[in-house]
Amino acid sequence: MFQASPASPSQSMADQHESIDLMSPPVDPSAAAGHSWFPAPPPPMYSCTLTPELVHKAREELQEKPEWRLRDVQALRDMILKEQPNLRTRLDDAFLLRFLRARKFDYDRALQLLLNYHAGRKAWPEVFQDLKPSTVKHVLDLGFLTVLPQPDPSGRYILCLRPGKWKPNDYPFVDNVRAIYLTLEKLIQPEETQVNGIVILADYTGVGMSQASNPGPFLAKKVVSILQDGFPIRIKAVNIINEPRIFKGIFAIIKPFLKEKMAERYLLHGSDLRSLHRNIPRSVLPEEYGGTSGQLDLCAWSRVLLDCEEEFIVEFCQPGSTRGRGAPRLHAA
Repeated sequence: MFQASPASPSQSMADQHESIDLMSPPVDPSAAAGHSWFPAPPPPMYSCTLTPELVHKAREELQEKPEWRLRDVQALRDMILKEQPNLRTRLDDAFLLRFLRARKFDYDRALQLLLNYHAGRKAWPEVFQDLKPSTVKHVLDLGFLTVLPQPDPSGRYILCLRPGKWKPNDYPFVDNVRAIYLTLEKLIQPEETQVNGIVILADYTGVGMSQASNPGPFLAKKVVSILQDGFPIRIKAVNIINEPRIFKGIFAIIKPFLKEKMAERYLLHGSDLRSLHRNIPRSVLPEEYGGTSGQLDLCAWSRVLLDCEEEFIVEFCQPGSTRGRGAPRLHAA
C-alpha cells in the first residue's frame, strides 16, 4: 500500500504554503463516545473503519481499491498543492477521502468538488460565518430538522426535514440552511455514510404560501448548488410526503437547478404512507410516519450537534476559515 514518505515532495510544497492546514480539527473523544447510536469520526491518523461488506460495496460502487486508497489520496493531495497552492483547506487523509468517494475516485472531479466546497463557503458568508451548533439551536428546538437514530436497511441515515415548522416571522430562512449544513458536516464524518450515502425525508405538512415563496429562486439555486455540486455526500433519495398543492410551484423553482439524475431521485408520496414504507421501512420510521421505532425524538440529534460545538468552532470560526484565497467560482463538477 502506497504511503508518502517523510521527505515526499508534497510535504516540501506544503512547507512553502503556510496558508494550508494539513491537520484535521481535533475531536473530543468524550463527545464522540457519548452517542452510541451515531458513529464516531475516523481517528486523526487515518485507519480504515469500514466493515468487509462496506469495503466490497465501496469497491463495486465507488471504484475504491483498498490497496490503492492512500495512493489515491496522495495523488489528490499532490494535485491540490500543485494546482491550488493558495487554497486554504484540510489535506488529511480522512478529509480528502470524502471527496474521492463522492466522485468515485475520479481525481479531476474530486478536485473540482473540493474547489466548489470552498467556493461555496466563501460566496455565502451569511451561512458560513461563525457557523456552530449553538447559533442554530432555535432551528433544532423548533423541529425543522433532525436525523432518525436508525439507518435504513442499506445503512443510510435519514435526514428528516419539516419545513412547515418554520414561519418567516420566526427567523431568517438562512438559519435553516446553516442547520442543514452543520448536519451534513456531521453526517459525512463516518466512513459508512461516505459509502452508503443518505436519504432525505421531507414532510411538507403545514407548508403554505409564506414558506413556499420566502426562499425564492436565488436562494433555492444556492442551496441546490451546495447540495448537488458543493458537498461530498451522496444523496440517494428524497422522499416528499404530505406535499400541498402548491408543491408543484415549489418544485418548479427547484427543478431547473437539478441534474437529471438527482431529479429522478425525488419521490412524491402525498399522504400515502404505504408508498413511503415501500422506500423507507416502518422499522426505522417514527410513529408519526406509520413506523414502529417510537415517537420522533428531536433531542437526540440536537445533542449530537451541540456536543460538537468546539469541533465546529475549529472548523468554521477561526480567522479566515471561510476565506480560501484564490478559490474559484462555484460551478458544476
